[in-house]
Amino acid sequence: MAGDLAVRESRVAFEAVTTLPFADAVARCREELAREGFGVLTEIDIRAKLAEKLGVEVPENLILGACHPPSAHRALQAVPEVAVLLPCNVCVAVEPRGTVVRAMNPAAAMSMFESPELAGVATEVAAALRRVLARVVAAA
Repeated sequence: MAGDLAVRESRVAFEAVTTLPFADAVARCREELAREGFGVLTEIDIRAKLAEKLGVEVPENLILGACHPPSAHRALQAVPEVAVLLPCNVCVAVEPRGTVVRAMNPAAAMSMFESPELAGVATEVAAALRRVLARVVAAA
């Protein structure tokens, strides 16, 4: 996928920068996550929380806790302890270089369990999250 070239990978996350405004990037993330079979279980508005708890102003920053139920079930069957790493976080933030979308790299997170079955699930989920980010960037 051509847009996939815009997705960078680090040890912990996939990252893409888009010219979409924050609200549009969040909406597009939700659409693309749903397209890949993910549901958003949690939502944390970092900006609002830091303003409430610390009285500080920061740019918009939202964490979407995304879950792919079939993969979560397979992962939990393989290694129940993996529950502490669920759901997969997808973050949308306004930064000086634009609207940045990040998704956790499940392969990196799951590697600590040394389970071949869990590694397979993580690889599949990682590919889906990369596709989500690539399509968000391509929408701009």
